[in-house]
Amino acid sequence: MIDVVEFELGRELYAMDIQLAREIVEMMPITHIPRAPDYIAGIMNLRGEITTVIDLKRLIQVPGASGDNQKIIVLVAEAAGGSNLGIIVDDVHSVIQVSEDDIELMDEGISSGVHAFVKGIIKLAKDEGDRKRADTKGQQGGGRLILWIDIKKILDDLVRTGQV
Repeated sequence: MIDVVEFELGRELYAMDIQLAREIVEMMPITHIPRAPDYIAGIMNLRGEITTVIDLKRLIQVPGASGDNQKIIVLVAEAAGGSNLGIIVDDVHSVIQVSEDDIELMDEGISSGVHAFVKGIIKLAKDEGDRKRADTKGQQGGGRLILWIDIKKILDDLVRTGQV
């Protein structure tokens, strides 16, 4: 079983490895950094620690308006090369355990855009307990699909190219 944090960007569901999340906090004041790339929302003071905040939706180019329940997932320092870093998501739903049988890994051949950072697709059964929500309208048959993204790979790429 794999533990992941399930969250929302746009109106789609995503997941990331729970080991990379230090904590989840409510949206708080963020100080804009002039001339920073548009995906860097700014910095915040989290209990005395200056933390850089990245707008994940802008970074991976997910369309849609921001939700009313935005949260910041603060990452463990090891995930961001020792830096204090948080990512803005539209909402955090839950921590879920996923069987490896419910994950379809991405083809290595798909490497453009967001697909370069997708570890796999998590397939949840339609009747999986309290995970079934009214906001999944329009999905027929097989249940929900969640994009399992590789936050570590995204951040490593930003550091490697000097963009964070």
